[in-house]
Amino acid sequence: MKRSLIALAALSLSVPATADRADEALESDTIAWDFVEGITTEVGPRMPGTEQEARGRVWAMDWLRANGFANVADEPFDMETWVRGEERAEVTAPFAQPMAITALSTSSSTGAEGIEAEVVYFPHYSDLEAAAPGSLVGKIAFVSHDMRASQDGSHYGFAGPARWTAPSLAASKGALATVIRSIGTDNHRVPHTGTTTFAEGVEPTPAGALSNPDADNLERMFASAEGQPIRMKLVMTPRDLGTTRSGNVVGDIVGRDPSLPPVLLACHLDSWDIGTGAIDDGAGCGIIAAAAMHVAAQGQPLRTIRVLFAGAEETGLWGSEAYAVAHADEPVFVGLESDFGAGRIWRLESNFTSSDAALYRQLAAAVARFGVAPSGIVATGGADLNLVRQQKGALIDLQQDGTRYFDLHHTADDTLDKVDPAELRQNVAVWTAAVAVLANHGEDIVLPTAPR
Repeated sequence: MKRSLIALAALSLSVPATADRADEALESDTIAWDFVEGITTEVGPRMPGTEQEARGRVWAMDWLRANGFANVADEPFDMETWVRGEERAEVTAPFAQPMAITALSTSSSTGAEGIEAEVVYFPHYSDLEAAAPGSLVGKIAFVSHDMRASQDGSHYGFAGPARWTAPSLAASKGALATVIRSIGTDNHRVPHTGTTTFAEGVEPTPAGALSNPDADNLERMFASAEGQPIRMKLVMTPRDLGTTRSGNVVGDIVGRDPSLPPVLLACHLDSWDIGTGAIDDGAGCGIIAAAAMHVAAQGQPLRTIRVLFAGAEETGLWGSEAYAVAHADEPVFVGLESDFGAGRIWRLESNFTSSDAALYRQLAAAVARFGVAPSGIVATGGADLNLVRQQKGALIDLQQDGTRYFDLHHTADDTLDKVDPAELRQNVAVWTAAVAVLANHGEDIVLPTAPR
């Protein structure tokens, strides 16, 4: 925290107030690194609804106040909280051996004694959909997929149903439990956690994700078993803590005209418990805070810049929904979110590219020198921008390179050493350039007219 203050002061002395701070950020920003290093070192994992997430909010508020943000607050909300327990999996026959597994949030416990049953293999989600009702009674479903790495992360949507809804679907067909191939693109023996959702009327069952190498091994077992049943024992003992308290942390760079709707910069402060939340999403919070500070250092912006460090994103967008309710009557000028790691930004998207072409061209020109290309893709906004979507407001997506993001996503490997400082600085530079344009734009954004 001290380093970021010293760095900002040094920049203020060495750069004229009218200069573009984005170029300076590209070369020498330390503010974003200071944030992500600090929160991962001094707080660590920030599981939603837990004491560690609460410590993270206190830490973040102290950091924002120390770095000149005004109106810093913790806006509380209640949530239903799930925590992890013991986690073990082993094939018991015919090729007995242990497997690396992690439980999926909202799934239920096997009990300390565990459960053992025959495994039924579904190569794809569609194969599970085709299974007959009642066909999985007394069985463990194993659901695989074929997720591939992609720059825009689009295969997450392709593979995601294996985690999001497969355990519920399997339970509705009688399964005792479900294991899935991790929703990830790595080949490390490190499973990927995440949230699954059980449909109304479907009783939650134990559900876990196998590491990709273990899923590969299990598939080979089915190929080699020559019809012999493959049996697995699972011990997973998560607990529901009931209703606990979480919160959203907010802070402002106050504009010259506070009556104007603010620029809303979002990230999420919580993380999964098995890593330290550096990539997802400590880096995002560091990026948006650093950008706001660099814009402020050029001189007080016209509009207020508000940072939203949303709480409890990982287990159900609790913070995003709570913020939308609490601020429903407060118009937002434009919303942006950083929640895709710290890979280089390569594409600029908005939902006003054609309707407000002049502003979009200004933004595109501001970020082009950092290797960011324009795009006709319509921005949909990050997960924590529910308020802006409900207002049918302006959205911008500064798309990061996600080629390697799903190697780390929701794993124990989400740690500080995976953040590339140069790529982090490029993010700060792009955000600084874009936010400077937006925070000093006095006119309303022209949005597309809804079709009649």
